[in-house]
Amino acid sequence: MIKAAYIHIPFCEHICHYCDFNKVFLKGQPVDEYLESLEREIKMTLNETPTKHLETIFIGGGTPTALNEQQLEKLCQIIKTHLPYSDETEFTFEANPGDLFEEKLQILYHAGVNRISFGVQTFNEELLKRIGRVHRAKDVFQSIDSAKKTGFKNISIDLIYSLPGQTLSDFKETLETSFRLDIQHYSGYSLIIEPKTVFYNLMRKGQLLSPGEDVEAEMYEVLMEEMVKRGFEQYEISNFSKPGCESKHNLTYWNNEWYYGFGAGAHSYVNGSRISNHGPLKKYMDSVNDRSLPILEKHLVTKVEQMEEEMFLGLRKTAGVSILRFKEKFAENPLSLFEIELKTLIERDLIQVTDQQICLTKKGRLLGNEVFQSFLK
Repeated sequence: MIKAAYIHIPFCEHICHYCDFNKVFLKGQPVDEYLESLEREIKMTLNETPTKHLETIFIGGGTPTALNEQQLEKLCQIIKTHLPYSDETEFTFEANPGDLFEEKLQILYHAGVNRISFGVQTFNEELLKRIGRVHRAKDVFQSIDSAKKTGFKNISIDLIYSLPGQTLSDFKETLETSFRLDIQHYSGYSLIIEPKTVFYNLMRKGQLLSPGEDVEAEMYEVLMEEMVKRGFEQYEISNFSKPGCESKHNLTYWNNEWYYGFGAGAHSYVNGSRISNHGPLKKYMDSVNDRSLPILEKHLVTKVEQMEEEMFLGLRKTAGVSILRFKEKFAENPLSLFEIELKTLIERDLIQVTDQQICLTKKGRLLGNEVFQSFLK
């Protein structure tokens, strides 16, 4: 049964220097037509692959809250009409600080949205400008205060470290400031330079000053230590929450479970197949308007691939991979199946194995990508 849905809204009022997500400038774009296409895709998909109840819905982008009030209302109505969810469903919207005014917050709240994730990245004003963000630190406090007053009780922010020119001291200050927000969830990611971004072009010209791997590792260690001190549990390699406030939607991915993906460039994992949609708006909308699903690629995941994915996705969680769950799911013992890989990783002190779990050590969290690659044949 499919219990999660992701919806992609690809419109942004500005493009950040590090972002490689499927997105376009909002101005002059066919937003209303896109929403109509999105509705058609959802209807076609659910007719073909129905589900009884969604436990999580996640609206990402782009910047979903860049839509105007009427468009936001329309999007929420599409979701309410076609997706089976209840008050118990974790319903998340991504937002930028400064985007969410009272009218938009009310629209989301009355539609059943109960979780908001703000893209904060840093509280250093100079760094915000350097990475192409238009909000300022005061906007974060104002937006979160407004969200709380509206009634939202589950709020998350994203932080990025190892930014160009960022020092360890800068990052510590950002963390200290962020703890004043009194929120339930944090995601902390190291900057990855992706092709086709402003930062990638600067890096190729030798004009991007990176803090370096050693400082990046120090920042991550500080992140982990400070979160624990403040009562946040690290339940995944990059995610920290108050008890009971873990992102159920993201746990769908790390538990290697099925989910719908709707919208231009969205990805799905449905009935054993990984599916990616057309990214360009015209291709996406033309496909849907021709009454066909906007599928760019579809790959039926083999059992071997599923087991590999179970390992490298599951190891992202602090709890790691459940040996019993693995056996129930695949009728295979991961300790035997990956005996050589596990032995090597144990010797390097990157993982630890108990009777019930396989999980990363603290050193393993710092070298997570090396661990994950071990399970890719």
